[in-house]
Amino acid sequence: MAGVGAGAVLVAVVGCGLCLGTPYVPPTALAGALGGDDLAGVIVTELRLPRLVLALVAGACLGTAGLVLQEALRNPLAVPEMLGVSGGAALGVAAPLVLALSVPLAVQPLLALGGAALGGVLTLLAAGFGRSPSAVLLTGAAVAAALQAALLVLMVLADQLDLQLVYRYLLGSLSARTWDDVTGLWPWLVLSVPALVLCAPVLGVLRLGDDDARALGVRVRRARLGALALAILLIAPVVAVCGPVAWVGFLAPHLARALRPAADAVRWLPWSAVCGALVVACADQPARLALAPVETPVGAWTALLGVPAGVALLRAGRRARR
Repeated sequence: MAGVGAGAVLVAVVGCGLCLGTPYVPPTALAGALGGDDLAGVIVTELRLPRLVLALVAGACLGTAGLVLQEALRNPLAVPEMLGVSGGAALGVAAPLVLALSVPLAVQPLLALGGAALGGVLTLLAAGFGRSPSAVLLTGAAVAAALQAALLVLMVLADQLDLQLVYRYLLGSLSARTWDDVTGLWPWLVLSVPALVLCAPVLGVLRLGDDDARALGVRVRRARLGALALAILLIAPVVAVCGPVAWVGFLAPHLARALRPAADAVRWLPWSAVCGALVVACADQPARLALAPVETPVGAWTALLGVPAGVALLRAGRRARR
């Protein structure tokens, strides 16, 4: 039943993403517009379709990374935004913009990866390299605040034009993204998928607690470090292309658990990816259309819709456990 509902939402999102806008393309003319040489064909094929694909891929990566972090730290509040990972990646990409440094597009994921790794390492250093999941979460929030302060300092130094670019980037945006941005994510996905397959069973064991995991032969600290590295590998390229799209890594795992409450981490991972993809794709529709012809950042809509939905899911989960 959940699969049918997700499929229906996906069909509706694809229809809205490709048909709505200026110009409006009727659903009956959509097949002819794909690959066409007229204005509607160019807009659908070169603007709307890559944006939709990017929203789905980015949301899947963020949703999966959120579940990895929550399961590794055994805390439903563990999200990339609170561990310094997203903030570090954003800092790595935003700094060259403010400092007027010319950086090739292919290098931006590496800058984001380095910034995310910096944020993650600072969190682990302050928390004793993952000795306590609660310590990792608390120190991660402090590191994220410090990185946010560094971003604010950069924004003060920026001129007016750069400030607008940095501000829109920091809110997360899919505006004017092309097929080049989509293809830039595939090499990272090729690295991440095998790692996810290997990591999923270990996440299920970590959920039992550190003592039980050690009794089953899992090296807890190494597993937690590996989970953080995998989350960085998933988050950094997305942040490099789209900016830090907020709250997807928090909301998607809770939706996956609500849809499959009796499952485990292995079964939650694909559902978390699907939920993350649908969250970003759904949020991008009001980002494109609500204030047309002006586009709003998709990250503002994921935060606006994700916060109340996430709180409701947390409360529902507590009632179910009771």
